[in-house]
Amino acid sequence: MADNVKLLLVDDNPMILGMLQQALSSLASITTATDSADALLKAVDDAPDLLVCDFRMPGMDGRQLLEKLKSRPATANFSSVLMASKSDIAERLSPQDAADDYLEKPFFLKDATRRIKRMIDRIALEKMAKTAPSDGVVRGNLSQMNVIDLMQSLEMGRKSCQLSLSNDGDKCEVFFVEGQVKHATYGSLVGDAAVFKVLRWTGGNFQLDFEGKTDKETTQLNTQGLLMEGLRLLDESARDGGGEPEPAAAPVQAAPTVSNARPAREEEEDVLLDG
Repeated sequence: MADNVKLLLVDDNPMILGMLQQALSSLASITTATDSADALLKAVDDAPDLLVCDFRMPGMDGRQLLEKLKSRPATANFSSVLMASKSDIAERLSPQDAADDYLEKPFFLKDATRRIKRMIDRIALEKMAKTAPSDGVVRGNLSQMNVIDLMQSLEMGRKSCQLSLSNDGDKCEVFFVEGQVKHATYGSLVGDAAVFKVLRWTGGNFQLDFEGKTDKETTQLNTQGLLMEGLRLLDESARDGGGEPEPAAAPVQAAPTVSNARPAREEEEDVLLDG
C-alpha cells in the first residue's frame, strides 16, 4: 500500500545511503542523492512525499535543503526526517527547523527502518484518504498494512475516525479521536480487551470512515499504551505456548515507543550506522 509514496533519500556517505535504500526499497519508491544540490534538482523534477536527509553534508547542509524545498510551492508539501548527531540535534537544530522527526546518529538500521516506515505508512493513509470513493470510506487489506501499523499511523496523524476490521468472520470496531483510541468492540469484548484481541491480525480487511464517531469511552490506555501492553501480552503468550493472551491486571508503565521496541536477540544481527 505504501509503494505509492515517493521517498527522497540524501546522504553523502555511500555506505549509509546504500544500506538505507536497500532496507526501505520494499516500502516506498526511492530516489537517492549524494548531496543537497543533486537532491534539490531531483525534488524539483519529481517532488517527494518524504525527505530523509543527513544534516551534515558538504556545501548545502540538510537543514538548508529542507528550507529551500519548503520555500518553493511546487515542492513544499512533504514530510521530513533529518539524520544528525545528538549534539547537533541539541545545539544546532530545533522544532523551528520544521523537520517532522530526527534520527540520532549513530543509529541501528532496524530502528531507523521502523521509524521511517511509520512515516511512510502515515503518508500512504493520507493519500488513500484523499482519493477515497464518494462514500468517504478508505478500504484496504491487512496484508498491506497490519493492525499495529494502522494504529500507529492513525496516532501519528492525529486522525479521528472509525476503524473497522474483519478477518475470517470476526469483526472489530475501533474509534479514534485525535489519534487516541476511545472505544473498541470485538464480539462481547469492549475497550482495551477488544484491541488486544486483534493486534496479532495480519490478514483480513480494514475500513476507515473519517466521519465515524462515538460518544462512548471504554478504553483505559492511550493508543501507545494499548500497543505496548498488547505486544507484551502477545510475547508472553508466545513464550507460554501460543495460547490466547489475557489482559494483564495492570498496564506496563513508562513504556518506550513501539517504533523503538526491539527484541534483544535482534541486537546481534543489526547494523550500527554512523558518519
